[in-house]
Amino acid sequence: MFFFSFLLTFLPFQGPQPAAPKPKPTVKPAPVLIGWSADRPLTWADFQAKPQPTDQLAALTAANIDVQVGCKDYVFSSEVKAVFIPTESWVRDKGKASPELLRHEQLHFDITELHARMLRQKISLIKLDCEHLNPAFKNLTNASFSAWKREEFNYDRETNHGLNTAKQTYWETQVKQRLALLDKFAVQP
Repeated sequence: MFFFSFLLTFLPFQGPQPAAPKPKPTVKPAPVLIGWSADRPLTWADFQAKPQPTDQLAALTAANIDVQVGCKDYVFSSEVKAVFIPTESWVRDKGKASPELLRHEQLHFDITELHARMLRQKISLIKLDCEHLNPAFKNLTNASFSAWKREEFNYDRETNHGLNTAKQTYWETQVKQRLALLDKFAVQP
């Protein structure tokens, strides 16, 4: 199973601004996130949350496409990352969790990276005007999020949450090939 979240942060235009008093922070610090990397697969130790008693799944991967955008001197810039959220991801019983289940959850994260690369590609192909950023950028990100959400749903449906081994293998092959096709849009370390 997969938890959908989409984080979009707009950084303000850079320019002279009056100094504002800094409010005292009242919120908890942001959770530590794990950025997607081909060299760093997920482990069961990364799944730090606990399932609710009503949860019926064996595990849940919480991932996000983190989009940071900004304009400096009227030049648009962006950063798009696929991130895993350990404090919202869980496995029911780590002692009984199988390597096959972990492969299923890893592919949820891989699909997130695939859609992050697709968004990076789309951003590279369009010219965004800092003065008229919306609604073009909002429409682009909304369409990307919808496609990601649909693919995650189809993945769980077709693989029966990883229990259909033939379909699981098919999805793993397809996602690996699609990631390779978009390799030039991978985040470089």
